[in-house]
This record gives sequence, C-alpha cells and structure tokens, in this order.
Amino acid sequence: MMLAYMDRAAAAAEPEDAGEPVVAEDVAGCAAARDFGGLVSVRPAAVVRPASADDVARAIRAAALTTHLTVAARGNGHSVAGQAMAEGGIVLDMRALALPRRMPIQLVRSPDGGSYFADVSGGALWEEVLHWGVKNHGLAPASWTDYLRLTVGGTLSNGGVSGQSFRYGPQVSNVVELEVVTGDGECCVCSPSSHSDLFFAVLGGLGQFGVITRARIPLHTAPQTVRWTRVVYASFADYTADAEWLVTRPPDAAFDYVEGFAFVNSDDPVNGWPSVPIPGGARFDPSLLPAGAGPVLYCLEVALHQYPHQHRPDDEDKKVGRMMEPLKYVRGLEFAADVGYVEFLSRVNRVEEEARRNGSWAAPHPWLNLFVSARDIADFDRAVFNGMLADGIDGPMLVYPMLKSKWDPDTSVALPEGRIFYLVALLRFCRPYPGGGPPVEELVAQNSAILDACRSNGYDFKTYFPHYRAEPDWARHFGAAKWNRFVDRKARYDPLAILAPGQKMFPRAPSVAAPVIV
Repeated sequence: MMLAYMDRAAAAAEPEDAGEPVVAEDVAGCAAARDFGGLVSVRPAAVVRPASADDVARAIRAAALTTHLTVAARGNGHSVAGQAMAEGGIVLDMRALALPRRMPIQLVRSPDGGSYFADVSGGALWEEVLHWGVKNHGLAPASWTDYLRLTVGGTLSNGGVSGQSFRYGPQVSNVVELEVVTGDGECCVCSPSSHSDLFFAVLGGLGQFGVITRARIPLHTAPQTVRWTRVVYASFADYTADAEWLVTRPPDAAFDYVEGFAFVNSDDPVNGWPSVPIPGGARFDPSLLPAGAGPVLYCLEVALHQYPHQHRPDDEDKKVGRMMEPLKYVRGLEFAADVGYVEFLSRVNRVEEEARRNGSWAAPHPWLNLFVSARDIADFDRAVFNGMLADGIDGPMLVYPMLKSKWDPDTSVALPEGRIFYLVALLRFCRPYPGGGPPVEELVAQNSAILDACRSNGYDFKTYFPHYRAEPDWARHFGAAKWNRFVDRKARYDPLAILAPGQKMFPRAPSVAAPVIV
C-alpha cells in the first residue's frame, strides 16, 4: 500500500524534482540511512521528496493507515545520533521543498509597513537565507547558528544557538509563525496568537509533534561589517567572570556576539595555540602567558556589528575600547579584524573545507553538546576540560554563556535552572581510526563518562540535541512538569507516535483505522 501511494505521489511531482521514490535497497548507498554523526545506520523503507506541505501530509496519513510505518523529516543530514532516521519507515527529504523553482524564501511586509519577514521553507539552509536577505534586500535574521548549512526546520526543532543568543535569543525565539504538518496529517498555520500550543510545542520539540514546512522569520537591517576580536585567558575564573559581565550588559553597551572556547596550552597544531583563529600576519606568543598557566587556556571571541552611515569608525573604536578595557585577559594576546558580515557568519565553512580535505568530515562525529548552569561551570572545567579532556579532543571545545530570560518557557526546549548557563560543545573532528585517532567506541565511552560525572556531581545541566533510549531518561531530561506537558502534547498532535522515531521516545501505536488495500 505504501509503495503504491508513493508511486502516485512521484507521478504527480515534477520529474526532475522528485522522480520515482528512492527505495533503500542498500544501506551503504542510501543517504537517509546515515547521518553526520556516523554512529547509527538504519534502513528506511523509502525516501519521499515532497514538493509541498500537502505531500508531507499525504505521506504521514499514508503511514497512519499501516500498523508499523513511521516518518522522519531529514534536512541536511547533520544529526549526530540517528535522530532523523526511520528504520523500516519513511524519510522525508526536506531539502526537496527548497528547490529554487519553488521560491523557498519570500519577503513579507507587515500590514503597517514597518517590519519585514522572510517566509522560509523548512528545508532551506540558513546559509541560503543569509545570502538571499543580504544580497536582495540588505536584511537578515538576528539569530544564527555557527554553522549555516543546517535547515531552518531542523534548528527550530532543537533550539538554534550561537554567540548572538545572549542578546537576540536563540532561533526558537526569533520566529513569529510556522506552517506545521502534525502527526495526524493535518496542515496548520500557527503562531503565538493562533494555535499557540502547537506553535510552542514544535519549537524545540525534536520533531515529535509536527514537521515544519514553513517558518516566518523577522528580518532586520544587515550590518555591513563586523569588528571581530579574540582575547586569551589563562584563568577560567577570569574568563567566566568577563564573559558573564559581557552578556549581562545593557544593549547600548553590549557586543552583538560573545562566544568562546577552551584549547590546550601547547603547540599542538590541532588542539593547541595554532587552533586559535587569528588574522593573517599575527602571531600567538606563548611567552606572554603567566608562569602559573595550566594545561588548558581559553579564548573569548566578541564582535560588534558595524552599519554604514550610522556611526563614525572612531565611535566604534571607542565603544569596543570601553568594553574591552576592564577585561582580565592576558595582555598582548589580543587579535582583531574587521570582516564582512556574511564572511563572519560563514567562517565555519573554512573548517568544513579543511575537514573534507583531511578526511575527518566523512569520519564518525561523536559530538556532545550540553547546557551547564553557571553555578557548576567551574567544577565542570576542573573535572572535564582540565581533567578528562586536558589533551584536547581534536576539535573545538566551545564554552560560552547564555541568558535563560531570552528563552520562552512555553517552547519544548529543556534548560538548566540557572539564570545564566553555558553551552559546552565538544566537536570532535577525528580522522578515521586507526590512522587518525582512537576508535569511535572509546570516544562515545568518554562522552558517557562526562555525562556520568555531571549526574554524580549533581550539576544543573541538560543535554542539547538530546538522545536517550528509555522513557525514564527522557523524563529526567525534561523534569516531571515539562515531561508531562510533552507527553500530553504528543497525544494531542501525534497520537500514533508516527513522527521522529529516531529519537527513541515513543513506540509506534497501532492505527485506529483499518488499512486500505490498493
């Protein structure tokens, strides 16, 4: 029955866009059977390339007529633990919604003419939104992720954070309307004022309540350039004190971006001083480090947007100087550059290009992302950065603060209790074993040991991009009240538990309708 449905859907679609549905005969040859993490490989029954929200709805309704089929929405394939997979089910290739001829991004103006928005396909990449907005309209969203080759629907289903989050909020706080296909195959336009429970459920909902087929994103005047500054710390206490001071400044005296990372105090080209991004011609001088510097150092990155015809360059210099002067970084280890706005937001592309050249992009990525309360971040530093990971991870170890007040509590995202919490992202770029690094099993075990240490030490923390396999773990992740709300929303919007099976949250329920034989 399902394949018969898919044949009809394929015939109705534009041949060059969708064609015959892809049936996964060979796991190794099917992109939907794996993801960026490279840790999980499962075989779907079929891959559907929808041309519209109606196609998404038809696929979900067809799955509901069976006793076992599930449906997973797959964006650009950057989940790291199989979250966008559907073993024996249907994978929706959401990138098909963003083909150029379908006008995946459109400009919308508010009725009063004072505000602009982008209506964006859920399968569009944030990189595509950036280039479309800046090139065509001089406009851009305020909130981003560090890596822009992720889909709009994918990041809105999780959170969407970067160095702008402390000031402008995460991406789930920067959307005013969604078009969603729920687990019962209904297409609904929702917002904070219309079908608000669905709207907030889907934001950070891990794909459990609906498939995002369109999002309306507020736009703002795009900066022309960015003053980008990096400074180095030997003391984690100084680093966190300065970072927290910066993210709690009033808007007229704040940077637009605050981020940072830990790195090894050595000349290791991957984990040490050479990994600090500095402008061409500048040099990291380790002799400037204090004598008591430990095995791990810290780099704080800040940026200030620069707009044409609004401020004189010397005004911007003075503002940066006022904010940097009280900071307690190691003098002499500061590096600054003026870069284009698009170039600044796209800088991680160079990391991808190098990773593709050295083979680490295609290797497994046992990444671990956490939110750790400021209350516990110093203990975390001692136990993890300066303990388990003192030799580095062959990739970035991000650590920077965010403000809980910028997150709407009605969304499905689980956050620590603390008013200030840190993103900790352990982003391993290991070359394939045995030539490049340890077996992936060792790295996964190390991640488990870090989580065990967080639990045993009583840290106020949550995993970001969570992935558990048992209901008690999910209940602990969300906390009793939020988990009960999550379960209630699941029953309301996906009663058969058809959606997002890769999260391993809810077992597929039998259909309430008899299967239709065709």
